[in-house]
Amino acid sequence: MSKGWTYSDAGVNIDDKSKAIGSLVNELKFKRNGPGQMVRIPGLFASLIDFGDIYLTLATDGVGTKLLIAKELGIWNTVGIDCIAMNVNDTICVNSEPMSFVDYIAIDKPNDAITKEIGIGLQKGAEMSNMEIVGGEIAVLPEMVHGVDLSGTCLGYVEKERAITGDKCEDGDVILSLRSSGVHSNGLTLARKVLESSNVSLNDKISGLSGTIGMELLTPTEIYVKQVLEITKEHTVHGLVDITGGGLRNILRMKKGLQYIIDDPIPPAPIFGIIQELGGVEDREMYQTFNMSMGFVMILPETDASAIVKKYKNADIVGRAEKGNGVLFEPKNILYENY
Repeated sequence: MSKGWTYSDAGVNIDDKSKAIGSLVNELKFKRNGPGQMVRIPGLFASLIDFGDIYLTLATDGVGTKLLIAKELGIWNTVGIDCIAMNVNDTICVNSEPMSFVDYIAIDKPNDAITKEIGIGLQKGAEMSNMEIVGGEIAVLPEMVHGVDLSGTCLGYVEKERAITGDKCEDGDVILSLRSSGVHSNGLTLARKVLESSNVSLNDKISGLSGTIGMELLTPTEIYVKQVLEITKEHTVHGLVDITGGGLRNILRMKKGLQYIIDDPIPPAPIFGIIQELGGVEDREMYQTFNMSMGFVMILPETDASAIVKKYKNADIVGRAEKGNGVLFEPKNILYENY
């Protein structure tokens, strides 16, 4: 290619995705009568459902093309962790505690060896989240699916007065990041295309990695449930952001009228530098596709952030909030503006 790879080149256009979501949501106008009505706050990572003194929450997500890496390596016992993580990490963004989970597996033909391995990961993720898997579905779809797709839905709850929606973020807050375990389960389409175009095999060992690049990409998504819920019980927190697909653009979901400035980012793990160098991927594209080692973000008063950093080794203050607009990645002068 004459220019560096982009997520769009790899087949995923995040702007088109946003338009598709918008066209769908615009048709969903029915409102339930009686208890259990949805609280309509745009941009939340999990939906709030009014249920007396509490909000029930729902979040749904899948593992994505990380499953193609699992298939090529023949390793299926970790993707269940990713499935749980992608859901519970969104659930806790409103300070909701994950409670129950249902999984959905679409497969071209039943394979008890694969589903057993997937179950091992789901069970491990559930244990890490203190959450019970209460059901699920395996759909055999040979004409529609060529391999395996894995997704799920998480039910949680939060007392109304403890819900965090980002509306209290304010000028003077700082931005704290919890480190990721690697690429997590986003941007794998771009990562895979970069490797393929560079003739790099998943079994190749590359300088800077402790093992093969395939095993690095397969590293399970970090589950932040226990740590985040512990922090919100002990400290004032104004905003919670899961840095998934969209990278730093996820912070745009927080209160408008503020600029969220990342001025001291966590140095990205080697895997991100390898992807960027092999694919000639520009900085702007990297930080709006991958988590770049900033897996989860909190927006909160500086005194609380300083105390958290002292207690938790995986926590770092990476920026600040001030009056303005969008997310500014200051080291490269990259501005992501509100949608």
